Amino acid sequence: MSVAQAIERKIRDAIPVVHVTVENESHRHNVPANSETHFKLTVVSESFAGKMPVRRHQAIYAVLSEELAGPVHALALHLFTPEEWNARDGEVAASPDCRGGSKHDPEFSR
Repeated sequence: MSVAQAIERKIRDAIPVVHVTVENESHRHNVPANSETHFKLTVVSESFAGKMPVRRHQAIYAVLSEELAGPVHALALHLFTPEEWNARDGEVAASPDCRGGSKHDPEFSR
């Protein structure tokens, strides 16, 4: 099972979801080909109602603690209630391009 599939399965098993997508964005970063290290996770759940964003994030971090301690280097979270999701027409902000971070890039080795 891929890391992305494991993430989706764990989320679906842990909370009632209306919508969930896991996007592997590793190819947009300075990592080897076919890596599974950088993800964008969008979850729509009624369980987020009345919770501040930090509480929503903490709930996801708890579910994915193994992945975050292991193969996942970066996880962009987009967490909505069904009402918030509908108000956005199902749109999620695009992830920014990678700024490098390579140890060979002088800007990042200061």
